[in-house]
Amino acid sequence: MPSTPNQDRDEVLRLLRTVAADRPALFQRADALRRARLGDAVPLRGIVEFSNICANNCLYCGIRAANTRVRRYRLSPDEILAIARRMADWQQMTIVLQSGEAPSADGDRTLGELIRRIKKETPLAVTLSVGNRPRDVYARWRDCGMDRYLLRFETSDARLFAQLHPDGTLVERLDCLRALRALGVQTGSGFMLGVPGETLAVLADNILLCRELDLDMIGIGPFIPHPDTPLAAAPNAYAADPELFFVALATLRLFNSDAHIPATTAFDAVVSGGRDLALQRGANVFMPNSTPGEYRKDYLLYPNKPCVDEDAGQCAQCVVLRLSALGRTVGQGPGHSIKRPAGPRPERWPGVTAVSEDILGFDLFPEVER
Repeated sequence: MPSTPNQDRDEVLRLLRTVAADRPALFQRADALRRARLGDAVPLRGIVEFSNICANNCLYCGIRAANTRVRRYRLSPDEILAIARRMADWQQMTIVLQSGEAPSADGDRTLGELIRRIKKETPLAVTLSVGNRPRDVYARWRDCGMDRYLLRFETSDARLFAQLHPDGTLVERLDCLRALRALGVQTGSGFMLGVPGETLAVLADNILLCRELDLDMIGIGPFIPHPDTPLAAAPNAYAADPELFFVALATLRLFNSDAHIPATTAFDAVVSGGRDLALQRGANVFMPNSTPGEYRKDYLLYPNKPCVDEDAGQCAQCVVLRLSALGRTVGQGPGHSIKRPAGPRPERWPGVTAVSEDILGFDLFPEVER
C-alpha cells in the first residue's frame, strides 16, 4: 500500500531527528542507494562564474545589488569559450555557466549565441544558472543547445522565501522550474540548509518538494552568513549540530534515489573535508571551480569560500586526487540525468543495476505502512 504525504513527512522528520549514535547507519544507507542507482563514477561539472552583476537583493547573498564593496565583472563570450575548450582535458564534460540575476534582452541573446558556440566547438553539456526568466527565453536557450538549468528554490516556506528574497516570490520560482520541466530541459534545484527562521519541519518540506518537482539534480548547502549582508549576524539554524547538514543530505538521497546530488563547495566551507564526506553520504557529483583565478574573490556568495586562490587547472588536478583517495573514479561522458534519457543516453550508467532492498540490505522506509 503506497504511503501518504503525511506518512512521508513523518518519515523525513524521523530521519532528520536521527540521534548521533545512529547517524553512521543512515549515512551507509544513503551511500548504498547512491551506489546502486548511480554507481561509483563521479561526473565532474565545471562551474564558470562568468558575472557577479546582479539586480536582486537577496538578504543572504554576497553579490546582492546593494553590496557596494563588490568589484563587479563580466567575462566576454570569447573568454568563456576559451575555458570551455580546455574543460574536456580536465575531464569536466559539463560547463555550468553561473552568474548573478541581471536579465536583459541583449544579454539573454548573447548567452544563447554563446551556448551555440560551445555546443558546436566542444563536446560539453551546457548547464545555465542565471535566475528567473520567462518561458520563451528558456525555450530559446534550449533551442540553442542548453541541456540543463539550475534554479534553487532555497526554501519551500513561502513567507520565509519572501523575507529572504524581496525581489520575487516562491510561486514565481516554482513556475520557472515547472516551465523548464515542461520544455524538456533537465532541471536542477535545491535549497539552503539552516537559513534563519528554518525549522526541521521546513527542512522536511524542502526535501519533499524536491521529490514533488521530480528534479534531475538537487543542490543543497549550508547557509553561511556573509558580513556585507543584512544577515551578517544571523547564525545558521543548525550551528550547534553541523553534522545535521549531512543527515539532511542522506535523507534527501533516500527520498530522491535517481537525482544527481552534487557535493557542493559550501560543505567544505563549514566542515574540513566536507565535500569528501558528502560523497560518502549520498552525493554523487563534484563541481570544480573553473572560473579564472583573477575573478574568484569577486564571486563570494558567502565568506571563506574554498579554492579562491587556485586556478582552474589546479582545481582540476585536486579533484581527481580527492576522488582517487575515496576510491572513486571520474565519470565519463556528459553525466546526463538517468531519469529522462534522450538519444544515445543510457538508461543507467554502465554496470549499475536497478535498486532493490536485496541489494541495499535494508528496507528504505521500514516504519511506513505499505
